[in-house]
Amino acid sequence: MKNSPKLAILQSLDTMDQVQMENVLLYIREILQQPAHVDYKNFKKEALKQIRKALRQSKTSQGLQLTA
Repeated sequence: MKNSPKLAILQSLDTMDQVQMENVLLYIREILQQPAHVDYKNFKKEALKQIRKALRQSKTSQGLQLTA
């Protein structure tokens, strides 16, 4: 997965349940509704931070599922 970040994201999306998908949609809607004057660099930094956090949580929860 290290070679294909897009594949990792797609696999993470495939493993989401309905509540997680709703949370992602709400987050995307919030981003789209932000005023246009939001600094792009800060926006990008925050978005990447949230994506990394979500992928780490997904990785952790998948590991727990496999051992349970």
